[in-house]
Amino acid sequence: MESRFHQEMQTLKIAILQMAALTERALEKAVRAFFQRDSQLAQDVIDGDREINLLEVDIDRHCLRLLALDQPMARDLRFIVGSMRICSDLERIADQAVNVAERAQFLSNRPPLPPNPFLERLSETAIDMFKTVIASFMSENPDQATEVCQMDDAADDFNVKVLKSQLDYMVREVPAVERSVQTIIAARCLERIADGATNIAESVIFIVKGVNIKHHCQQ
Repeated sequence: MESRFHQEMQTLKIAILQMAALTERALEKAVRAFFQRDSQLAQDVIDGDREINLLEVDIDRHCLRLLALDQPMARDLRFIVGSMRICSDLERIADQAVNVAERAQFLSNRPPLPPNPFLERLSETAIDMFKTVIASFMSENPDQATEVCQMDDAADDFNVKVLKSQLDYMVREVPAVERSVQTIIAARCLERIADGATNIAESVIFIVKGVNIKHHCQQ
C-alpha cells in the first residue's frame, strides 16, 4: 500500500513538472513573440493553452483522489495541498502568457514603438523567477524559493518604470497612445507572472518546512 501511495505521489510531482515545462515554454514564446513582433508565434501560445488547462484538471483530480483515499499526514499532506496551489498558479501564469501573446498579435501589424529597456528587464526577471522556482520545487530547495521571493521587488520596480516611461512617451506621441497602452498591459501581465512565481515559492517553503508564509514571502 505504501509503495503504491508513493508511486502516486511521484506521478503527481512528474505531472506538476510537465505542466511547469509547458508553462515555461508558453512564457518564453509569448515574450519572444512580443519583442520579435511574431504573430504566428503568439498564436502558438494561444493555441497551446488548452493543453495546460486540461493538465490542470487532471492534476486536481489526482490530488483529490489521494486526499480522499489515502488520508495522508504531515509532509505528504503538505505536498498534495502545495501541489494543488502550485497547479493553480501555473494555470494563471499560462493565462498571463496568453495575454502577452494577444498584446503581441495586436502590435505585430502596427508601427513599432521605441524599445523599452525596462520591459526587457521585466521579462527577463519574470522568466528567471519562474525557472528558479520550478527548480526549487523539483529539488525541494527552500533557499532557492526564498531567492524568488526576494526578486519580486525588482519585478515590481521594472513594471512601474515601464508605466512611467510609456506614459511620458504617450504625452509626446499622441498617435502612439493605443500601442503604448498595450505595452503597459503586457508589462502588467509580466508582473503578475512574477507574482505567480512568488506564490509558487511560498508553496515550496510550505511543503518543505511546514511553514505558511503566504503574503509574507518577502519579509
